[in-house]
Amino acid sequence: MLTLKILFWLCLFIVFYTYLGYGILLYLIIRLKRLVKGKPQTIAMPTDEELPTMTLMICAYNEQDIVAEKMQNTRALDYPKDKFRVMWVTDGTTDNTNELLKAYPEVDVVFSPERKGKTAALKHGLSEVKTELVAFTDANTMINSGAMREIARQFKDNTVGCVSGEKRVASRHGEMAAEGEGLYWRYESTLKKWDSELYSAMGAAGELYAIRPELCREVPDNALLDDFMMSMLIVDEGHRIAYAPEAYALEYGSANINEESKRKRRIAAGGLQSIWWLRKMLNPLRQPLVAFQYISHRVLRWSITPIALVILAIVNSLLVCAGAGPLYTVLLALQAAFYLAALSGWALSKFGHRNKLLYTAYYFLFMNLNVFQGMAYLKSHSHSGAWEKAKRS
Repeated sequence: MLTLKILFWLCLFIVFYTYLGYGILLYLIIRLKRLVKGKPQTIAMPTDEELPTMTLMICAYNEQDIVAEKMQNTRALDYPKDKFRVMWVTDGTTDNTNELLKAYPEVDVVFSPERKGKTAALKHGLSEVKTELVAFTDANTMINSGAMREIARQFKDNTVGCVSGEKRVASRHGEMAAEGEGLYWRYESTLKKWDSELYSAMGAAGELYAIRPELCREVPDNALLDDFMMSMLIVDEGHRIAYAPEAYALEYGSANINEESKRKRRIAAGGLQSIWWLRKMLNPLRQPLVAFQYISHRVLRWSITPIALVILAIVNSLLVCAGAGPLYTVLLALQAAFYLAALSGWALSKFGHRNKLLYTAYYFLFMNLNVFQGMAYLKSHSHSGAWEKAKRS
């Protein structure tokens, strides 16, 4: 029974630490750091003359329906036109995306007739970049007007090799999938902000991020999370990822939970793939602080913690059956109540009803279940970096 008890408390600690404990610990460390060193100094916004040249790269596959809206948004960005280049990299596009882009003389179209995947498209586009900075965004995300200036401001710090913008999720018709995703990203954004203040954000999201082109390193063509891999390789070489919430990309959430599952499976598979490829970063002797942040924020939730959740329920049941004591009975009842809440959240959403508390429990369970689906996805997509687009609301 002692072995079961040790396993139970170990799994409970892993689950708690991954989703709450790391955030609490990070907050306390940040508060202590501020007491010792004071608040981080604000970097002055560069003048027009000081602004570096920048390319905004948009990788696209059959995005004809969004071209007009995306270009309207791009033209509204506040950045000197003589220092700003817009590049669309169209990978295997078979619709009218390229034809529609001809109406915008400021756009450079880099086209590949064969669909090789987003990573290959990025490499193709990067070979054409001649500016001091390159920013990446998706065709279906809209950027705030001051985002490029904010990104350029962060790069005034010479320790910064990559800048990650903030992802914000909107819902057109109040879809619960979008609301669940939005809640997750609000918490995730807080962790990224604290990570960045401690040392470095742990990865950038493809909705909006920027890098110094000379720091780009080779990423395998079959990478499922090219943005994460590219940004973390920069951290591995001793540079920081600065998090810039004032530079944000707004996108609509998935149309429904099935479409959201497509994204989560791919992200989970890409996370497992990245952990293996970046395994040297797990060594605390190389970069102790990076290893601490990387394992705490990324590795656990993409690998060990979902398994710990399953073991926790099984071991707790065995302990109750073995008469381990009232504490374990109470904890099993709490687990059962949580999973019942998740099931209720799922059932209500099926009938179009809303309860944010119940749906949050369901979305948490949904994310962890998709890690297991991601394992199967990785096995079947291990040789291809082509992405399956999820329908948006």
